[in-house]
Amino acid sequence: MTVYPFTSRAVTQLDVACVTLEGELDLETAAYVRESVSVCLEQQPRSLRLDVRGLFFCDCAGLSALLEARRSALGAGVGFSVEGIGMQLARLLHLIGADGIFAEGDAPAGTTSGRCTSGAVTAHSDAEAVAVTGRPLPDRLA
Repeated sequence: MTVYPFTSRAVTQLDVACVTLEGELDLETAAYVRESVSVCLEQQPRSLRLDVRGLFFCDCAGLSALLEARRSALGAGVGFSVEGIGMQLARLLHLIGADGIFAEGDAPAGTTSGRCTSGAVTAHSDAEAVAVTGRPLPDRLA
């Protein structure tokens, strides 16, 4: 049962795509992160910023989606940063030996930080769960 429903908000302003994630990021909701990131990267921004301040929970599937977002952005030549990493996500990163993989505040010069303030909001419920499969973790860290 989801205690904190997952929502994502994506907006692109001045060549910076920002995806705000809130609620529980897990097996049921990880596909929505992939979808939001994919849509943002189609717009060919200069950088992609994930704001995870609103995440209350992240499991291994959610972490995998975040790592895939990083790999996709960097593979497309797009700058990448994650803001608002909480204790639970930081612990998960530490457990897999990826403490510094999401360096906060490393967005390219000229980009602004802070929460995304506008954009289409998509709410996802447990009934919309999508099965997610992907490559092993070492491939995502490359």
